Amino acid sequence: RQLFRSPSVPGSVPRHVPKRGRPSDRDSPAEAKRQRRVADSPEQEAPLEPVAWLEPGRAARLEEIENLLASDDRELVGDFSKPHLLPTVEGKDPGLKYISPGTLAAVLSGHFSSFIESGIVVDCRYPYEYEGGHVKGAVNLPLQRDVEEFLLEQPVVPLDAGKRVIVIFHCEFSVERGPKMCKFLRERDRSCHEYPQLHYPELYVLKGGYREFFLQFPSHCEPRDYRPMEHPAFKEELRKFRGQSR
Repeated sequence: RQLFRSPSVPGSVPRHVPKRGRPSDRDSPAEAKRQRRVADSPEQEAPLEPVAWLEPGRAARLEEIENLLASDDRELVGDFSKPHLLPTVEGKDPGLKYISPGTLAAVLSGHFSSFIESGIVVDCRYPYEYEGGHVKGAVNLPLQRDVEEFLLEQPVVPLDAGKRVIVIFHCEFSVERGPKMCKFLRERDRSCHEYPQLHYPELYVLKGGYREFFLQFPSHCEPRDYRPMEHPAFKEELRKFRGQSR
């Protein structure tokens, strides 16, 4: 089961995707009238179709989700309210949404400002890595308790209901620490709500991590430098933070 697109809700109602091209006779007004005449005839019975007996509000919500899925090729965000805004690329974990360094640079440059009220870049590297160079405006949250305190104790809520709050995670390469922290936030966020509601329905992981971003867009980094996790001058700090991360 994928983390960000749980099949439990969309899969609970048969998905109907309208065929392209000429509509079938079954959909025509004449055919609808013919079926009503057949249903009113004492000699024949109209075919019965299965009905999902759901609460009216929940049934309407599921129908809305199905319509969105059928009308847009992009997958929906975690609460199924809308499609993902940012273009995604293929990544290591198929349950996560990855963006390219170029897309992050576009976000930082304001190209999506009419849609995004708050774009939070979470740097999951250890503090000595962050201090050696990081994405401008990124917050350093290397431990799970840091993520809970910063993002869940006082959740970031958009003042404009028509705009989004997005969260982008990364570490050095976005192979382990960044993706794990992204999953952790989604799991903790789910536990705080009735499914499928979320504080942060739109989460991304920066493919290639800080290393790739720095190589392509050093002007968006401060200081303009890159300190690797296994830097020989910080062996003691690495040992300490690895112990705290377990």
